[in-house]
Amino acid sequence: MTRMNLEPVAAHEPREIDDEEHDAAVVAPVIDRDGEDHLLVTKRADHLGEHPGQMSFPGGGAERQDETILDTALREAYEEIGLEADEAEIVGQLDDIRTVTEYAVTPFVARIPDREYEPDEHEVAEIAVLPVAAFLDPENYEYDRRDHPYYGEIVIHYFHVDGYTVWGATGRILVQLLELATTFEAPERIERSQY
Repeated sequence: MTRMNLEPVAAHEPREIDDEEHDAAVVAPVIDRDGEDHLLVTKRADHLGEHPGQMSFPGGGAERQDETILDTALREAYEEIGLEADEAEIVGQLDDIRTVTEYAVTPFVARIPDREYEPDEHEVAEIAVLPVAAFLDPENYEYDRRDHPYYGEIVIHYFHVDGYTVWGATGRILVQLLELATTFEAPERIERSQY
C-alpha cells in the first residue's frame, strides 16, 4: 500500500516568487483509492495556446476577482474538473515555480474525494487518476539536462505512467511533492533560486 506522508508538506515553508509578469496557481489533488494514494492530473486540450496536450495539475492564471492565490487555484480547479472548493482539504503549499511563459505558479496540495470529475471540454482533454506507486518506480522516471535561454543549465524531469508523460512545470512540482511526502529522491537537480 503506497501512502504519502503529507505532514512534511503541511510543515513546509514555501519559497514565493513575486517578480513575474503573471501569477497562477494549481491544485495537486491526492485521492485515496482503495487505501492507495493517487494523483489526479489533466491532459490539456490540444487547441490551447500554451502547453497544449501536456499533462498538468488543475489550475491557471489569477483573475481580478480572486482575493488570494488559493482562491485562484480553487476557482480554476472547479472550472477545469468540477472540484468544489469545500471538497478540497488543503494540506499545504509547495515552492512557487517559474514557467517559460513568465508565470509564477503557486502549487497547493489537497486531498480530494474519490469520485468522477467532469473535464471542461474547452480546456481539458481528459482526466487521469494515477497511482503514486507508479511515480515512485524508477523504471518510470528519467531526466535530461538542457541549456535554458534564461536560466542556464536546467534539469527536466519525466514521469511515464500508464501511457501519460508528466514533465515540464508539472514535473518540477511533482518532484518536490514526492520528495517531501515519500522516499523519492531526484537523482540530479540544479538548485537555483530563480528557477
